[in-house]
Amino acid sequence: MSDQLGFDTRAIHAGTPPDPATGARQVPIYQTTSYVFKDADHAARLFGLQEVGYIYSRLTNPTIGALQARIADLEGGAGAVCTASGHAAQILALFPLMAPGKNIVASTRLYGGTVTQFSQTIKRFGWSAKFVDLDDTDAVKAAIDEDTQAIFCESISNPGGYVTDIPAIAAIADGAGIPLIVDNTLATPYLCRPIEMGATLVVHSLTKFMTGNGTVTGGVVVDSGAFDWSASGRFPSLSAPEPAYHGLKFHETFGNLAFTFHGIAIGLRDLGMTMNPQAAHYTLLGIETLPLRIGKHVANAQKVAGWLEADPRVSSVTYAGLESSPWNATAQRLYPNGAGSLFTFTIQGGYEAGVKLVDGLELFSHVANLGDSRSLVIHSASTTHRQLTEDQQIAAGAGPDVVRLSIGLEDADDLIADLDQALAKATG
Repeated sequence: MSDQLGFDTRAIHAGTPPDPATGARQVPIYQTTSYVFKDADHAARLFGLQEVGYIYSRLTNPTIGALQARIADLEGGAGAVCTASGHAAQILALFPLMAPGKNIVASTRLYGGTVTQFSQTIKRFGWSAKFVDLDDTDAVKAAIDEDTQAIFCESISNPGGYVTDIPAIAAIADGAGIPLIVDNTLATPYLCRPIEMGATLVVHSLTKFMTGNGTVTGGVVVDSGAFDWSASGRFPSLSAPEPAYHGLKFHETFGNLAFTFHGIAIGLRDLGMTMNPQAAHYTLLGIETLPLRIGKHVANAQKVAGWLEADPRVSSVTYAGLESSPWNATAQRLYPNGAGSLFTFTIQGGYEAGVKLVDGLELFSHVANLGDSRSLVIHSASTTHRQLTEDQQIAAGAGPDVVRLSIGLEDADDLIADLDQALAKATG
């Protein structure tokens, strides 16, 4: 869809013309495993990647395809591949890039599950990660070696809500000839479009703000289509002959859609991280209201964070939308529509007070999720970041005295009143 149309218009229309079979205006849920071929030649062309179409819903599905097209449009990418979860999207993004002995440079400020995935799980593939504070660009450059295949960061980090200077990191990745992968879950393309700032790949947990209602899990990898996978011998999965397709070279054959086709033809085929059609349908519905929701999320977060910062029972607030934040200038420059609605604060009284606060809240829901229409709370050190060492927790912005808030769409004054009474219980 034309970029001349506004974001709000594309959030409703991109990738979803009326259904060609029935004229249905809303995207139907194609709840099917397989599709009838026209004839034997048609089947052979599809399996040989000589024709685009539908074979089996582990690979392609019309409902999921509509969601992929919409997200690629909103992110400014050439193509997208949806997955069963955000974690699945991260592995799918790395899969064509990595090989045993290869590494990535990753931000220290990542979701705890991602830190575990990168520090522990990927070792089973023979991959590794070097964790670096991305605010220290010299350290980022120093961490890159001949086996580094990518840099990974979050646009707005979980749990602290810190913002990343994506253009600065993209320049380093470009200079090293490697892709920059940005997790844009907390910002969404409404607040941040990493590809326009130089990112190669964008990943999301669609479970969060993109769907926005806490109903389904999902993930996506969006390819900018701008990276030259054949410029060096660093990425043979995309540039060298593929044995499973009689020597086909993905980049040579598919050009700016090479990564997207590889994600489907190899990634989904062999790893099976497929999104289900009903989840895609719910996410499409959620994206229709994304601009309205994110604007309210941000306004509420700004008001709640400001109130917390002024409260003497609170030691600190990490929200980048506050003028006191070290990341405020970066947020003003790169995230003009707001710094999201997830942040942390530290409470007077440490770990025990943090746990009491969570237990004392009544309107906030205590769940292991974020990006819901409801306001959510969690004590990261005892839950989402529990598997990390205390040093890792502190580096990730999830120390023992830290409480994470995901601000929803309720009346901000009601949220403040709930925090006020819970703080009284926790610190009284």
